[in-house]
Amino acid sequence: MLRATAVALLIMTAAPHARAQQAPLQDKPFAEHKIVLQLSDNDPRKQGLVLSVANNLMKHYDPDKVAIEVVAFGPGIDLLRPENPNRKMVESLVAQGARFDVCLNTVDTLEREHGKRPEFIAAATPVQVGVAQILFLTENGYTLVRP
Repeated sequence: MLRATAVALLIMTAAPHARAQQAPLQDKPFAEHKIVLQLSDNDPRKQGLVLSVANNLMKHYDPDKVAIEVVAFGPGIDLLRPENPNRKMVESLVAQGARFDVCLNTVDTLEREHGKRPEFIAAATPVQVGVAQILFLTENGYTLVRP
């Protein structure tokens, strides 16, 4: 009985850590530059700037030579909604190897507030905690840029 209780406690304390895992690093073995772009605003100009920076980096460096990850959280996740006018640009950047992360904590909050889970484009990579993903990337050689 005591052993079963100890195992149950161990599982309960381990569960939050398993749930909050980050998305793995991009598989870009030849990337000489690694950039994480933070997007936490729903300002269309800020969205355009983030996309422009990502696009310019792809042009300046060969897409194989640069790893770009855009982490969207808070109001910034609107960039990854199907109706966003920048959808084609996001999908074009994903086709070139960029990754766009959507924060599931923000998604969960919106679902609680509105009673409906928001939809996102298929190109969006879900991460449990957007800020934790940024921290994970910076700890693994990425440079944080907040346009």
